[in-house]
Amino acid sequence: MTLPMSEVFTSFQDYLNTEQELREEIRNIVKDIEQTAREILTTLQSIHHEGGIQEIPASCQKARTLFGGIKEGYKKLAEKIPADHYYRYHDHWRFVSQRAAFLASLTIYLESGQLASRETVAEIMGVKVQRDEGFHLDLEDYLMGLLQLSSEMSRFAVNSVTCGDYSRPLQISRFVAELNAGFRLLNLKNDSLRKRFDALKYDVKKIEEVVYDLTIRGLKPETSSTNLMGEGDISEKA
Repeated sequence: MTLPMSEVFTSFQDYLNTEQELREEIRNIVKDIEQTAREILTTLQSIHHEGGIQEIPASCQKARTLFGGIKEGYKKLAEKIPADHYYRYHDHWRFVSQRAAFLASLTIYLESGQLASRETVAEIMGVKVQRDEGFHLDLEDYLMGLLQLSSEMSRFAVNSVTCGDYSRPLQISRFVAELNAGFRLLNLKNDSLRKRFDALKYDVKKIEEVVYDLTIRGLKPETSSTNLMGEGDISEKA
């Protein structure tokens, strides 16, 4: 039996209305996550201010507390999005997930001097790692977060010298150089990732220039201090 044309289009409109309502709910949740992410960024940006290096432990602790809001936001998203529809709506939270991955990896670096694994970042964000587990941290979002971290590190290297910490740029230089080497092992297909990776070489160069300036001025320490950031190994501690 053929339905009247008006009923056919009415069913279409019902579907569109439901879809629009869901997307609006998603946007509202994402806005809350973005707001919390801005608060975390503001907290961690204190490392660039005078006396901020001494406040790193307190800043990281505050950031971890604020990540509770991030977790709550992703929990709400997970409840709204069917597992098989993740990538249908992914564009809504792609950029905030990249920012959250960056902030989580920055927190781990400031605490230990090491690279945060995808598993660790996902745990901090309150999401899964693998696609078949449900609402997860997309691999490309994680990688983009790491590339954002490299830019933050180049800025941190410069400001560390301004604050009189001459050993930290050496630690940062080693870390970012190893991060760069790791990315070179990847065959990046995503245009955004590839373009952002192209900018990584400028971060490396900027940090190398900081280390060079310290060297020619006789300010380069014999050994870099590890009191705040462990040994500076790029592999995450267990």
